[in-house]
Amino acid sequence: MKLNQIIITCLLLCTIQTVIAQNARFATQGVIQYEKRVNMYALIKKQINTRNESYMKPMFENYQKNQPQFKSLKSTLTFSKEQTLFKPIESDGPPNTMWGDDFGASTQNNIIFTNTEVGTSISQKKVYEETYLVKDSTRKINWKITNEIRNIAGYDCRRANAVIMDSVYVVAFYTDQIPISGGPESFTGLPGMILGVALPYEHVTWFATSVLDQPVTDDKLKAPVKGKPVNNKQLITTLKAALKDWGEYAQDALKGFLL
Repeated sequence: MKLNQIIITCLLLCTIQTVIAQNARFATQGVIQYEKRVNMYALIKKQINTRNESYMKPMFENYQKNQPQFKSLKSTLTFSKEQTLFKPIESDGPPNTMWGDDFGASTQNNIIFTNTEVGTSISQKKVYEETYLVKDSTRKINWKITNEIRNIAGYDCRRANAVIMDSVYVVAFYTDQIPISGGPESFTGLPGMILGVALPYEHVTWFATSVLDQPVTDDKLKAPVKGKPVNNKQLITTLKAALKDWGEYAQDALKGFLL
């Protein structure tokens, strides 16, 4: 191939890439549906040790015979400009009262309104029989962005890693085609919308299953108002006091409710 042909080919490729970039649609309003998956077998197995295995192992074996390995929970994230509202989708079926369903990590009881522009959130958190209304700044997460790309719900997402709560390893995937620094639950702080989150050692994931690009009216982004008013520090103090007699299970329970 002659030099001028090579130059023309390169120019054509650059032009095509520019046109594609110019026509890429950036969603600024819409609704994302997430699926939370919890590896119940791994979650329960973590609770078994030499002091309780005489009764926990038979219970676990019975659970494996009668229940699926993964529990699935659905939620939505409504977003518009600098605001997001995360809400669980309640199941249509009867309430599940199986062993393990009261673990903090296996439930989905938070409604979270976030203003990503000013970095504040209002969270309605149900912890057993008590409901708290937590008003505070958003969680500060020291993300480390990588070059890994994964397609989620039709969007190419870049991977970022972090550690929260001193010991919880987080893997997140975000897309800059939704230029809002939001995500499921309280995961925020990346230069785009988080469409996937995995906590490998906590055996929990959240991944978007669909993104509906549509106008969102103000009435769809109302912050929750019910619950005992607290900030994050007060909530942590309250939960630690309530869990003080839980021994070795207290830390896992605390992490489950604060994720």
